[in-house]
Amino acid sequence: MMAFPTVTDLPSIPECTACGACCFSRLATYVRVTGDDHLRLGERAEDLVWFEANRAYMRMLDGHCAALVVSKDTGELLCSVYETRPQTCRDLLRGSGACLGEIHTKGDRPLIALGRTR
Repeated sequence: MMAFPTVTDLPSIPECTACGACCFSRLATYVRVTGDDHLRLGERAEDLVWFEANRAYMRMLDGHCAALVVSKDTGELLCSVYETRPQTCRDLLRGSGACLGEIHTKGDRPLIALGRTR
């Protein structure tokens, strides 16, 4: 049986502001937004959320969540709605198995967005 790496197996897990892998997807329906999430987003909801029938999702822009600010100058990837982000985003803990999976499968996308390579 193949063992997956854990937080203690890795020399360092990148800070979220240097990673952002979880914010990238090719799916338009990547981050589901609940009614509570929509309320928490407040005035930003109108710009960041779109509806498909009776379901709401965060808008995607250039292959990443529209709330993600990609700063090529500083190399940072910052969530512009971090304090009010959807519950799905809140539930993804840095260094968790899900986080490590995102980094493993999409770790190159933030680098491409920043104009960098590994």
